[in-house]
Amino acid sequence: MTEQTQALLALAYLVSAVLFIMGLRQLSSPRTAPKGNMTSAVGMLIAIGATLMAFKILQPMDILIGVGVGAVIGGLLAARIQMTAMPQLVALFNGLGGAASALVVAAEVVEPKADPVVSTLVAAGMGILIGNITLMGSLVAFGKLQGVIPTGAIRSNVLPWLNLLLLLTALGLTGALVATPDNMTILMALAGVSLVLGVTGVMSIGGADMPVMIAFLNALSGLAASAAGFAVQNNVLIIAGSLVGASGVILTNIMCKGMNRSLANVMFAGVGVADGSGGGALAAPGGGTVKQASPEEAALMLSESERVIIVPGYGLAVAQAQHSVRQLADELEKKGVEVLYAVHPVAGRMPGHMNVLLAEADVDYDKLKDLDEINPEFPQTDTVLIVGANDVVNPVARTDTNSPIYGMPILDADKAGSCIVLKRSMRPGFSGIDNPLYTSDRTMMVFGDAKDTLVELVAQVKQS
Repeated sequence: MTEQTQALLALAYLVSAVLFIMGLRQLSSPRTAPKGNMTSAVGMLIAIGATLMAFKILQPMDILIGVGVGAVIGGLLAARIQMTAMPQLVALFNGLGGAASALVVAAEVVEPKADPVVSTLVAAGMGILIGNITLMGSLVAFGKLQGVIPTGAIRSNVLPWLNLLLLLTALGLTGALVATPDNMTILMALAGVSLVLGVTGVMSIGGADMPVMIAFLNALSGLAASAAGFAVQNNVLIIAGSLVGASGVILTNIMCKGMNRSLANVMFAGVGVADGSGGGALAAPGGGTVKQASPEEAALMLSESERVIIVPGYGLAVAQAQHSVRQLADELEKKGVEVLYAVHPVAGRMPGHMNVLLAEADVDYDKLKDLDEINPEFPQTDTVLIVGANDVVNPVARTDTNSPIYGMPILDADKAGSCIVLKRSMRPGFSGIDNPLYTSDRTMMVFGDAKDTLVELVAQVKQS
């Protein structure tokens, strides 16, 4: 490679790094997030194209063909994927990122460009370890979210010790790989142990904690990419991986705070042993009495309110009811009702799930209120409309010290004048515990598909 080519490559990497940082900054707001995706994509395109051309790996036409094929695959995924399956897609993306990093560093170990130094071998070993854990952990997370694997957590006194043994073994194999980099048996053993650790490490975690695990696996995919960058001495890969890893760690911390739990508690406490499969349509938790209402009664309560707060949950995503809930809000506002949305940080199955759904329905961003901002408003609210939310409005988080969600910050829906809950049945959420809010004297349950119910509510509000 000539000095001029090296200078041009360094310039391309610098431009890419700036675009990555700009894109990450734009992703911090729903208003600029689409632009942030595009900015980051352009940065990655420049980095990959410059690398392939500088090292004469591919010709320009080959790069264009690859971009075209990737664009078609990505376009088809974007067009066909349902919003309810978006967490699964994110999990797969995390896994593929980890796999790519592991393969890159494995290739560097098998066929090094020069005599490997200790730092390069350490980075390679960590890249294989973290990349494979990310791959298999993400596949397990995908299986739990998709329902292919039972969503309940696994409580076992043996499993934590097994995970610790696997981790120590993997670290020992990494050290052995540094000492004897030409030993393919050690390389294969490290790959195998790390793959098993990815399965056992995530298998024990319940579906209730998958939002946190998706954020954590995202951080691991970034760390794996950064390790790969150190192994192959590629600055742009180090920068991109560091940005992804840092943002994933920050998001994981935000999610843990939203549940008032530590990452260790999420990974080892076994919350959500029940998978939400029990309970009949009208079974009252704790022997309480459920007050069932018709859509007509619910529409009348909403129309006569001065302020309504809508609490979206995963049931909203399942029913694809985001557009219907916005139509209901529009009709209520025509009647002079103030409508706000209360978005809990861990509502749904991935970070920001509810924000994405409501943004898709063109809900005004200014009406989306986070937990700290909206909670003081509940006591002055006439009616709360809960659409498919469970654990994030469960008052036992404040009162029951034996509850697995005790201490988790919740939306104070029970402090409003009245609550209307749209649910298919009385089944609990992912934590597997009952919600006494559903049997409160101030709560009315409307059973059925959320979208169908909301469509009927819109029609009734128009007539009222």
